[in-house]
Amino acid sequence: MLTNEIEFGDRKRVNSGTLFVMVSFHILAVVALFNVTWSAVIVACVLHWMCACWGITMGYHRLHTHRSYRVPKLIEYFFAICGALTLQGGPIFWTAIHRVHHQNSDNEGDPHTPRDGRWWSHMLWILYGEPLHSKTEVMGKYAPDLMKDPFYRYLNDWHWLPLVILGVCLVSVGGLPWLLWGIFLRVVVGLHFTWLVNSATHLWGTRRFETPDDSRNSWWVALLAFGEGWHNNHHAHPTSARHGLGKYEFDVSWVQIKLLERLGLAWDVKLPTSEQLTKKEIFTVSQIQ
Repeated sequence: MLTNEIEFGDRKRVNSGTLFVMVSFHILAVVALFNVTWSAVIVACVLHWMCACWGITMGYHRLHTHRSYRVPKLIEYFFAICGALTLQGGPIFWTAIHRVHHQNSDNEGDPHTPRDGRWWSHMLWILYGEPLHSKTEVMGKYAPDLMKDPFYRYLNDWHWLPLVILGVCLVSVGGLPWLLWGIFLRVVVGLHFTWLVNSATHLWGTRRFETPDDSRNSWWVALLAFGEGWHNNHHAHPTSARHGLGKYEFDVSWVQIKLLERLGLAWDVKLPTSEQLTKKEIFTVSQIQ
C-alpha cells in the first residue's frame, strides 16, 4: 500500500519554474498558428501519435504504471522516451503521480481530483507545490519497480533532454514552423488532451461499473486521448490493457497493443475475466471479443 510522504499540490506555494514553462509553451503554441506549413502540420501529427499514444497511453500509463502487458526492453524504453517528449515529466514521476491518484482517487491525497476544483484537476494541480519532476529519489518511493532500472532513473533526472534534442533536430531540418508545431503546439495539445482524463472523465459521462470514485466513461475524451476516456472502465479494472470494454467503446491503444501481441512483440496481456466484469458492473458490458 502506498502512503503519501509528501504533499502534492500545496496551494500555498506556486511552482514558478513550471508556471513559466507552461505559459511560454502556450504562448508559442499560439504563435505556431501564424507559422503554418503542411510539412509542419504533418510532423506535429506524427509526433503527437508517437508521443501521446505510444508514450503516454501505451507507455507511461498501461505499460509502466499498471504493467497491463509486457514488451521487449527496447520497445519499453522507446515508449518511455516518447513519453518524456510530452513535457509530462519522466517515467518515475508520471508513474508515481498516477499510482497515488489510483490509491486516493477523489479523496484526500489525490493530486488532481475535481472535488478540489475543475480547473485544479485539469491543470492548476501541476502549477502548485514542490517541483517534483526531477526529484527521482522522492518519487521513486511510489515506483520502486522503475527505480531498479538505471535507464529510468537517468531518464527521469534528464526528462527534458529528449525534448531539447528533438527541438534542435526539428529547427535544423524544417526551420521555425517545424519547431513551433512539432514542439510547442503539439505539446500543448497533448497536455490538454491528457488533462481531460483527470478532469472531464471525473465530471461528465456514464458509469458502467460501481467504483468508490467519480470516474466516468466519456466517448469524446476517448477519441481525443487514444482510448483513455473509458475511465470508469479503467478504474474498475486498472490492470486491464483494454479500456474500451464494451462492443462500441473504441480504444485505439488497445488495437495497437493487440497488434503487437499478434506480432509476438507483446505478451502477458491482461484482461478482466467475465466474473470480474460481472462483479462490479452496473450496466451490462458487451462480451469482450
